[in-house]
Amino acid sequence: MSKNDGKMSEDLSGYSMLDLFRMETREQMRVLTEGLLLLEQGAVDAARLESMMRAAHSVKGAAAIVGLEPAVRLAHAMEDVLVAAQEGRAQLDASGVDVLLGAVDVLQQLAEADGASAPRGNRIAATVAALGSLRGQGKAPPAAAPPPAPVPASPPGPAPAPVDPPSRQAGSDELLTLAGQARLHAGQLRPWIAGLQRYKRHQRAVHEALDDLQDAIRATGDARLAELAQRVADRAAPLRDTLHRTIEGAEHYERQALTVSTRLADEVLALRMCPFAEGVHALPRMVRDLARGLGKDVRVEIAGADTLVDRAVLARMEGPLHQLLRNAVDHGMELPAERTAAGKPAHGTIRLEARHRGGMLALAVADDGRGVDPERIRTAAVRRQVAAPAFAAELSQAELMEFLFLPGFSLKESANELSGRGVGLDVVRDAVQGLNGTARAESAPGAGFTTVITLPLTQSIVRALVVDVAGEAYALPIARVEGVRRVPAGAVRTLHGRQYVDATDGSGQLGLVAASQVLALGEAVAGVDLVLVAIGTGRERYGLVVDAVRGEQSLTVQPLEPTFGKLRDIAAAALLDDGTPVLILDVPDMLHSIARLLDDGAALRLGFAAGESAAGRARRVLVVDDSLTVREMQRKLLAARGYHVDVALDGLDGWNQLRGADYDLVITDIDMPRLDGIGLTERIRRDPRLARLPVMIVSYKDRPEDRARGLEAGADYYLAKGAFHDATLLDAVRDLVGGAHGDRTP
Repeated sequence: MSKNDGKMSEDLSGYSMLDLFRMETREQMRVLTEGLLLLEQGAVDAARLESMMRAAHSVKGAAAIVGLEPAVRLAHAMEDVLVAAQEGRAQLDASGVDVLLGAVDVLQQLAEADGASAPRGNRIAATVAALGSLRGQGKAPPAAAPPPAPVPASPPGPAPAPVDPPSRQAGSDELLTLAGQARLHAGQLRPWIAGLQRYKRHQRAVHEALDDLQDAIRATGDARLAELAQRVADRAAPLRDTLHRTIEGAEHYERQALTVSTRLADEVLALRMCPFAEGVHALPRMVRDLARGLGKDVRVEIAGADTLVDRAVLARMEGPLHQLLRNAVDHGMELPAERTAAGKPAHGTIRLEARHRGGMLALAVADDGRGVDPERIRTAAVRRQVAAPAFAAELSQAELMEFLFLPGFSLKESANELSGRGVGLDVVRDAVQGLNGTARAESAPGAGFTTVITLPLTQSIVRALVVDVAGEAYALPIARVEGVRRVPAGAVRTLHGRQYVDATDGSGQLGLVAASQVLALGEAVAGVDLVLVAIGTGRERYGLVVDAVRGEQSLTVQPLEPTFGKLRDIAAAALLDDGTPVLILDVPDMLHSIARLLDDGAALRLGFAAGESAAGRARRVLVVDDSLTVREMQRKLLAARGYHVDVALDGLDGWNQLRGADYDLVITDIDMPRLDGIGLTERIRRDPRLARLPVMIVSYKDRPEDRARGLEAGADYYLAKGAFHDATLLDAVRDLVGGAHGDRTP
């Protein structure tokens, strides 16, 4: 029994006896199905037959307890057949396996039925009679009774593994959220302890100064002062030990809190995880039955069966995996004669693999069938008018494979030909993207086809790249990030009104899009260097320009309140390690938003395009003054000379505008509410992006000390309001940044 199984079995108080019977039947039918498929392939030993017989025996006993007499008879007949096989009295060939698998289906339906949907008595009797014929002890079915129906091409497999009720799932989500918050709060003890350590250093300095004072007093020979100094020293001495014990206790508490909260989060996550095999055990049976209906022989190999996967992820991947396997059997696998003629084994193999790689779950569905010829995709893309002939001719094989994921894309040439790869793959990609994952296809003509899916290990914890956009933190799931790079502004090129940089992998050009514009947070910011986050694939690949990259973090996902509905470009929320709330971006939604904006003719360009001459754009000036009259006078004066002028009401308003746009010059007053001009200038000089931005102070204060204070804060120019006229201000602006279009002439 696995760790997770043990945890699941500890609390069964919420289940009825019938619920327990259904759970046991599902598990035992899984054992029987896996064993029968191996038996058909000639890969069953005595131990496997024994486990299959005991599975039937266990279901028989459980059915008797809940009073389900038809299930008792059916399980007993299956047990007799398996005992006969153990003793060599029954030889189970493919037709015998068909009968036993049909009995598994009926028994599973009996367990799951709610009365109206229960199998009819004549079907049960026919199945029991067919089982009796297998063991050579029962009578053949009477002539009037229909023989067991042949296995259909794609029958419903055994019922899926039980999922937690919605209330339990919601409780698990809440527990995980609380565990994540507990871990966060425990981590916030560290800054408090660091503050105590700083206080300890200050205290040590005070004690050292007190010791020096005592020495100085003793040197004077003043007994009264010496006595007072000693009294102060005696009272201060216990403070050292008290603070030391406080810090030691706080650090011990922090270690315990972090340990407990981490274990709590891990244990809650473990409850949500299950082995990969638990969610895919029905797939080999589905493939076997579908293949037999098509006259093919196909087997499934499962690698990484013990790989732990979030139950919610596994449940949502059930449909996509079914689609991929059906495609492999229907469109990919050849008939046995074709395979033999091609030098392959008569039976085809589909390998279903699950692995943990780089903190992600990697799933691969690979078959050894006929594969896909990239040239057929190229031809189909042109025929279906999804790519111009000249464009299609330049596409790489990886880019061609992307067409298979387009809705409705198929390689069939006429209504009478079996459709090729691509049918349903758009559904697979949509489901994968809904889980913040990616899907790609690979193929070698004549050798096989592979679909590789990369997903977060769990939907509760997401590994994310945290970035700053317009001064706020946002998170992008790592699975949706193609890469991160920093490029100089000079590397940006403009073509047909769009900005590009060359892709690092030599795949062409990477279109630039300002994240702040896509998220409607303001105009783009272009600094000396650009920080790009590559998102998307193929031709829909963009370099998202952000302010900065903070790094990777594991975030506990917190769904948004349903009352908000679906927020554009936003998937969920979380808390960063420092307690800051952050929104997790919905990358597929962002790609749709970018496409819509571009279709609408929006200019998703950075503020200043590299390669444009200085004379090609107007200089931008920010005027910061709390006086409406002064503000408007300066704005009109500069705008009349061709400058682009924005205004701010005070220093804090000006600072917020500087963080969201790019300017060539700031003109600021000194005395303003909330943040004065000196404070604004100091903030500008401390900011790496703004440090070189020219700042002019225009103030009524004209004393030498006022000028010195402004220049010491980092201002480039100090102008007294009472001493200048229009030409004085314009001359000063021209000296600092040149004319409105970069020239230095009046």
